[in-house]
Order: sequence, then C-alpha cells, then structure tokens
Amino acid sequence: MTVSELLSRIHWPALIVGLVLFVYWFRVIQMVRKARKTAGHDANFIPPEPLGRALRILWIPTVALWVFLPIICSFVAFDFAPLRPLPLINNVIAHWIAALVAVVAFIITWVCWINMGKSWRMGINPGEKTELVFTGPFAYVRHPIYGLSQLLMLMTIVILPSPLMLVIGVIHILFLQWEVRREERYLVQLHGDAYRSYQANVGRFFPKSLRAYHRST
Repeated sequence: MTVSELLSRIHWPALIVGLVLFVYWFRVIQMVRKARKTAGHDANFIPPEPLGRALRILWIPTVALWVFLPIICSFVAFDFAPLRPLPLINNVIAHWIAALVAVVAFIITWVCWINMGKSWRMGINPGEKTELVFTGPFAYVRHPIYGLSQLLMLMTIVILPSPLMLVIGVIHILFLQWEVRREERYLVQLHGDAYRSYQANVGRFFPKSLRAYHRST
C-alpha cells in the first residue's frame, strides 16, 4: 500500500476531533498538576465531597473513551456493532464542518481557562471559596466551558455516530447538566446576591444579551 493510499483511508475529521480532545484533556491534566504544585490542591479533579468523588468513577472512563475512540476509529473501520457508525449523518461536508466547530470550541475553551486563572476548578469543594469570574466569555454565559464541552461531544457524535459514542455522549451531557445545577446551588450558597444577580442577567449556556455583564458594586 502506498503512502497516498494510506492517507486516503484515514478518516480525517475523526482524527482531527480526536487530536483536539487529546490536547484538551492533556491541558486539563497540566492545569491540575500546576494547581497541585503551586497551590497545594488538584483543582478538585478528585473532589473531596462524596457525591462528586463517586461520579468520577463513571465520568473518567467515559472521557477516556471519548478521547481515544475517534483517534482509533480514524485509522480502523470496525465491523463491530457498537463501533459501527449508524447511517445518521453520512456526509463528508458535515463531518468537516463538525471538525472545524470542534477546533473553534477548543480555542474558546482555552480563552475561558485563561480568564478563570486561579479560580479554575473541576468540581465542588465545600471548604474553599474562589472568586467569581465575570470577564471574557463569562460576561455572556455563566458556564461557557461546560457548554463548549457539550458542543465538542455533539460534534464528535456527528463525525462518529456509533452506538457506543451515542451512549458516551448521553452520559457526558447528562453529567454536565447535573454538575452545572449542583455547582450553581453551591455558588448561590457561597456568594449569595452576587451570584443571584449574575444568574438573573446572564444565560447558563446561551447569552441573554449581546451586552457584556458588568458586576454592580
């Protein structure tokens, strides 16, 4: 088999989204290690609260499958029912658009990480108090990182609509929806009226207004 024939067999949109996800979660691990080294905590990667810790048992392998399945399936066409793509979106243009959207979502997520700075966390720790962030994407939506993560998952499903990926997508999206609501209840308890005002003026995943939110003093 020639190099050109080998390259022609690669599912490029699947490979692109797989690499995006790999870099995404590699960066997350880097930030966790940095937080542990500089601040003495792991950014709640493994939360101290029992429920958050228990949820990680299901969520971590779900994320691992989400990352590696697109990379593997970009090189290998499996004749195995759970991995065989369903005839939902069998369109090359749609696959390339989904790959492009995934890249853009990752770039915006990186901007969100920068804006969060030392306040970035992956779970709830009832024993700590972090500063609220209202700048950048957070001035328009309350949970841009969670929203973009769900968008990344949807784009992965567009490119690889296999039964297993659909199950992974449902688990991941339901987990994030639940986590968002748990986190908001915690932030209301922690920050009171400051967060209630933010909730009233800024949408959860979609902007309520094109005007950036400015915290009143």
